[in-house]
Amino acid sequence: MLIIDLTERYPLAVDFLINEYEFHCVGCIMAGFETLRQGAEAHGIIEADFDEMIERLEDHLKETINPQD
Repeated sequence: MLIIDLTERYPLAVDFLINEYEFHCVGCIMAGFETLRQGAEAHGIIEADFDEMIERLEDHLKETINPQD
């Protein structure tokens, strides 16, 4: 998924990625051309860390979009 597609579909992902991973790709011009994985690789986030980042992002979005009452 392109970074721009992720941020447009899930705007709540932006703050999470910036605050938790200093992943500033979400505001970069390359966001329209790079996938989340490509952006992570460009900034030295290795595969194991990338997988963890995705898991944490998914959990964050689930909690934020569908909070448990």
